[in-house]
Amino acid sequence: MPELPEVETTKTSLQPLLGQTVTAVQVYQSSLRWPVPDNLSTLTGQKLLKLERRAKYILAHFDRDALLLHLGMSGSFSICSRDDELRKHDHVVLQFSDRQFGDNEGQITELRYHDPRRFGCMLWLENGTHTLLSKLGPEPLDSDFDARYLASKLKGKSTAIKVAIMDNAVVVGVGNIYATESLFNTGIHPARPACSLTEQEIEKLVVEIKRILKQAIDLGGSTLRDYTNAMGENGYFQQTLLAYGRAGEMCVNCETVLENLKLGQRASVFCPQCQPLK
Repeated sequence: MPELPEVETTKTSLQPLLGQTVTAVQVYQSSLRWPVPDNLSTLTGQKLLKLERRAKYILAHFDRDALLLHLGMSGSFSICSRDDELRKHDHVVLQFSDRQFGDNEGQITELRYHDPRRFGCMLWLENGTHTLLSKLGPEPLDSDFDARYLASKLKGKSTAIKVAIMDNAVVVGVGNIYATESLFNTGIHPARPACSLTEQEIEKLVVEIKRILKQAIDLGGSTLRDYTNAMGENGYFQQTLLAYGRAGEMCVNCETVLENLKLGQRASVFCPQCQPLK
């Protein structure tokens, strides 16, 4: 599932469409996680003005309307020529021109939403917001997410620390890959009760979450299966993984065999030597 770095990388790769005008909309499959709006064609004639990311959502602002986009489990966007053959599972196509609407001499490109499992979404924003955004915690790379804030959220919380930092009400966008790596690099067992972390451990964890996410964004995210950005480019962060996906292999620090347990229905790889369960 695309996580924060992949969504940020996708958003950045869509920037060539900024300032371009939608000339046509085609919905081939409207049944995503929620139905694609029937009136999506009202985007025709509107210029794409701004792209933002909030948590794992992309917010696309046009002249009059705005869209909330989510990649779900298997979604991706691609910028294509209108002459490129449509792929199976290309569900929504927005056609853009780099000229004013009505000028047929402009360069035509298409933004195609591809989603084999159809867990993504494409919904209208109302007054720039949506109920899906209303209960989200702070962005992990913002100054609001610091050790003092995280300590306040973990106080009295007996849930596993990995589950806690993956809770979007605590902090957004720290998905399974990046939670696993952050806990490994700070020597914190993923199943430790969140309230058991010391001030020093919380400080180290916040610093490491920020570092890991920044590095992942710089490397274009993680391509574990078929993730690419809208330009068809792979991510390379997976080449740096030290724990995620390495259960049964030796720890790079102490050569102990890495183990796996399930927390919140997610695989959680850890080193029993470097990450003791205190």
